[in-house]
Amino acid sequence: MSRLKSKTPPTPARFFDTINAYQRTAALKGAIQLDLFTALGKTRATARVLAGRCDASERGVAILCDYLAIQGFLAKRGDRYELTADAAAFLDRRSPHYLGGTIEFLLAPTLREAFDDLAAAARKGGTVISHSGTLSSDHPVWVKFARAMAPLMRLPAQALARMIALPPKRAVKVLDVAAGHGVWGIAFAQQHRNVQVVAVDWPSVLRVARENARAAGVESRYTTVAGSAFDVDHGAEFDLVLLPNFLHHFDPDTCVRLLEKLRAALVPDGRVVTVEFVPHPDRVSPPGVAAFSLTMLATTPHGNAYTFKEYQRMFRQAGFAHNQLRPLPAALQQVIVSKR
Repeated sequence: MSRLKSKTPPTPARFFDTINAYQRTAALKGAIQLDLFTALGKTRATARVLAGRCDASERGVAILCDYLAIQGFLAKRGDRYELTADAAAFLDRRSPHYLGGTIEFLLAPTLREAFDDLAAAARKGGTVISHSGTLSSDHPVWVKFARAMAPLMRLPAQALARMIALPPKRAVKVLDVAAGHGVWGIAFAQQHRNVQVVAVDWPSVLRVARENARAAGVESRYTTVAGSAFDVDHGAEFDLVLLPNFLHHFDPDTCVRLLEKLRAALVPDGRVVTVEFVPHPDRVSPPGVAAFSLTMLATTPHGNAYTFKEYQRMFRQAGFAHNQLRPLPAALQQVIVSKR
């Protein structure tokens, strides 16, 4: 087999950029911990001024800000720094789309350590951090997930609630599987006054979901069932089952087993709405979606980012007659709507 020909000469730039990528992560984490982006806000400021606002040294802030300017998070004009559009939208704590809190989950030691020996994970074909990785019962990382990731999911959840039509004149039962922060089910309850939500997850995680339901004003229509989605009795006669970011943790046979259980819990014309990272058939595009498979290799025994064809096969084996793939605004994930 011949090598792919390139018009440009080989360069070690990609190697050094990748091998040193941890420095970009550390710089961004450090800036968030200093609250540097919020300190800068809508102003232009020198390193000396920012150092005073962040209770840090002028030298340290200057070097860190220069690096962040190289990476595109800050712009530098003369000796003054200002936020780029992305930083203003997502890293200023006053923004409604602030993402700084997600580092509590995305950089949690449990997740980072899972990547320490990917060679061993590749040899094994799954996580080496423990027997079940992050899937062990009531794993504390999921409380961090619930608290940290809710702001990131609110816009996609609201878009999903607008996308899925529900009967307007009768009570509608919605089951939110592995609810986490609860944002997905809460969005449906907020947009439809006739919706009753049942959320399933581990007890410690459901405490966060109930807090969010209370803050959203839907607590009276929000109930919880604690335990594994595979084992608990979550009830029946649901019009809609929400399955956000869950199936990718498991092998196909395990997914089918769960889907069979969920199908049995639906009314005759009920639907399962799945939110997932769905790569193209080549499994290398889109890059941000396809790369999620590596996270599953490092953190789960058998998880993967499955293609739509693979999901179709699972849903059909579980008895679902029709499956439709839809884009989800404001998210890398897509939506699979499956009819009973």
